[in-house]
Amino acid sequence: MAVSQDFMDFACELFSGLGPTRARRMFGGAGVYAHDLMFALIADDVIHIKAEGALAEDLEAEGCGAFVFTPKSGEPAEMGYRRLPEAALDEPELACEWGRRALDLALSKKR
Repeated sequence: MAVSQDFMDFACELFSGLGPTRARRMFGGAGVYAHDLMFALIADDVIHIKAEGALAEDLEAEGCGAFVFTPKSGEPAEMGYRRLPEAALDEPELACEWGRRALDLALSKKR
């Protein structure tokens, strides 16, 4: 999992409609935060958003696969994130609609 600084900056700008965002490197990728909550991750310059339940189903219907992490010594595991739809990469308003749902999910998990 690699992530470039340019792509981290792009993701923060893409989701800027959610308020101040920041990206932080972690485990070879990066987490994307708004309101001090991680709602997205970046791996190999691909954005994945936190997704469960109806949000995961909606993303699956859009053809967005699950983020799967395979540790060097273990079995592959889904991490509760799905790829952001391609169309959202060119439309910040659409990205923020998806991002808002992921942020709401992250907030509900925090409670």
